[in-house]
Parts: sequence; C-alpha cells; structure tokens
Amino acid sequence: MTPDDPQTLVSTGWLAAHLNDPDLRILDASWHMPDAGRDAKAEYDAAHIPGARFFDIDEISDLRSELPHMAPPVEKFMSRMRAMGVGDGHQVVVYDSSGLFSAPRVWWLFRLMGKRDVAVLDGGFPKWQREERETEDLPPMVRDRHMTVQRQAGLVKDVTQVAAASKLLDHEIIDARSPERFSGAVAEPRPGLRAGHIPNSRNLPYGNLLNADGTMKDAAAIKAALDAAGVDLSKPVITTCGSGITAAIINLALERVGHANHALYDGSWAEWGMFTDLKVAKG
Repeated sequence: MTPDDPQTLVSTGWLAAHLNDPDLRILDASWHMPDAGRDAKAEYDAAHIPGARFFDIDEISDLRSELPHMAPPVEKFMSRMRAMGVGDGHQVVVYDSSGLFSAPRVWWLFRLMGKRDVAVLDGGFPKWQREERETEDLPPMVRDRHMTVQRQAGLVKDVTQVAAASKLLDHEIIDARSPERFSGAVAEPRPGLRAGHIPNSRNLPYGNLLNADGTMKDAAAIKAALDAAGVDLSKPVITTCGSGITAAIINLALERVGHANHALYDGSWAEWGMFTDLKVAKG
C-alpha cells in the first residue's frame, strides 16, 4: 500500500473518506490515444466519481500550437478552471479511466501553474469501480472560484533546452515510451515522425513504474526501476514520451521518491521526431 500524500498520490480509500469535503475538487482527466476507439467525455457522461468535473486535455491546451495538447497559456488555464469551479484553497484529486495514464499529466499541469495541493488517484477509476464505490452520471453543480497562478517555468523544457541537455549530458533525459518505439524497431503511431529516440536519453517505459492493478509502485520499487534504466539521480531529469502525456508518470514517480529536480519536455517525440535537423538515435 502506497502512503497517501495529497500533493502527489492518494488511494481510493483516502478519496472515499474525503468525498464530501467542501474544498475537494475531483477531475476526470481521461484521455486515450487517437487509435484507441474510446471517447473519454462520453465515458465520463455515462459514469464518474461523484462530483467529478471533466478535464479535457486536448481542449485545455495551447491550440495555437501545431503540436498536440501543449500546456495552455496561463490565462486560458485560469479561465477554464474558474468555469469548472476549481480555484484557490481547493484540494484537487485527478483520476483517469485507464488506471494511471493521463491523470499525472494534469497533476503536472497544475504544478506548472504553481498549484501544489493536487494529487493523482492511485489506480484511477478502474480501481474505484472494482471496489464497487459510488458513481454517478450527473454533471456537478459548479460555482465560479477565483484562481491565482504563478507559472513555474523550470518545470517545462522546450526543444532547444532538450537538445542542449542531450549534447552536454548535464541532465538525465528519460523516455516513457515502449522499448520498441524507443529503439526505432516500430513506426510511430503519429504519421510523419521518424522512429528512434533523443540521443543520450534513457528508456523507462511508464508501465515499469506501475503494479499489475494500475497503481504506482512503492518508493523502493520505483528506485529499482530507475536504477535498472541506468538513471543517475544526482542529475536533474527531463522526461519525454510520445506527446507529453505519459512522461508525467515519471515526473510523479520522481516526486514520490523525493527527487524534486525534474521537468517535462512538452513537445516530446511529436516535436523531436518531426524535425530532420535534430539527431535521432536507434537501438
């Protein structure tokens, strides 16, 4: 059993005990790969944890960018959260319908906006349902709530910063994609992208940080997975993946083991794999 921490990860039991807290806000941040054939919003409408609001990762993003679901401008994040009734003084719990997949992305996004009272639901909606806990299909009653944001620029990296880190070897770059995608053995799911990985990056498939039931491994097992991937935790870490979603699982895991010096490469392979002037490693 992983210890509950309202700033990183909480159990279904913790959430059930706090479900009626007046300053609790629950977000369903389910997101699926485009080829998964699943509609996250429709699934939310059919059943969700009582009081949960739907957080649309694709819409609450920087739609000016050609890259998928890049972090939104501060003003957009604030306005969307206000409309959802999420603001200052709230404890936020984020979950997804896969177990532990896209919710850490929204946890990271709140961190980027300077909000620390936010946790991911360990095991997500599948665990909640397996335990036969209460669900509903009604939208919550929402009241506007003011939100103050202080963007933490150090938590996100752009392509120039990642390229420098790849050359200078002064960061550990950790890629959450599958070994087949990392090595370049299979084609990328997004058309037009080269196969392979950022030179001098390490591969830690996000599934290696999870238990069979979709919960996150404990601190000792997380450290073992980092060690097995060859990660040197004396260095700051940059996480990456296909499009900046599952990379955040590594950020969450790093936070759980007390390694606070980490950032996420928001463009991830959707950006790096597109530009022919950036080097690609294989194998």
